[in-house]
Amino acid sequence: MLLALAHGSRDEAASTSTRALVKAVRLLRPELTVRCCFLDLARPSLSQALARFADRRPVLVPLLLGTGYHLRVDLPAALATAGLPESHLARALGPHPLLAEALADRLTEAGAPPHAAVVLAGAGSSDPTALADTARMASLLAARLGRTVTPAHLSAAAPTPHQAVAELQAAGHPEVALATYLLSPGFFARRAATAPAAWTSAPLGAHPAVARLVLRRYDEARAATALRSAA
Repeated sequence: MLLALAHGSRDEAASTSTRALVKAVRLLRPELTVRCCFLDLARPSLSQALARFADRRPVLVPLLLGTGYHLRVDLPAALATAGLPESHLARALGPHPLLAEALADRLTEAGAPPHAAVVLAGAGSSDPTALADTARMASLLAARLGRTVTPAHLSAAAPTPHQAVAELQAAGHPEVALATYLLSPGFFARRAATAPAAWTSAPLGAHPAVARLVLRRYDEARAATALRSAA
């Protein structure tokens, strides 16, 4: 069983987007039971889902784009409380080339031309590991696009998307596109849309590459669990 864990939001559009992604994962592998839960602000909560499904020994796949406090501390503790080993926790989705594929497609959908300078707008964090993950994702997107991508952060760190776009414009790049490095619509996506970029992509949402990556993280965790059991 795959239990997908999203951050959660008061914005119903965010929950709708998460459920659309989970549906896309189910369609790719219909024989697999796939459910979703949320860290905060939406239901079912992680504790509710683990209490309900613990006997099915689910693999928890965080719908998170980087490794931060939740992945290192909160989620292992929640699994331990449910009586599940930490090996049932998959890695964060990002950074990964499949996300670069999805980001590039979203930029194309937004109308961004191939010559535009690009800013990658992540949620931001006070955790250096999470910031490093965003920088790595910018490098992966740069390799995909064949041009430089500047990482930026929507909270807790600099540069902000506004600052990154302005710096590129001041450096002689009048046309700047903003790649929204978020899974779902909501507060941060609305903040990203206020940056002075000529084009701003939509969140990743239920892009097919993201759905494939969710299954890849599930398979990796299952394989690691099998290796530990055989040791």
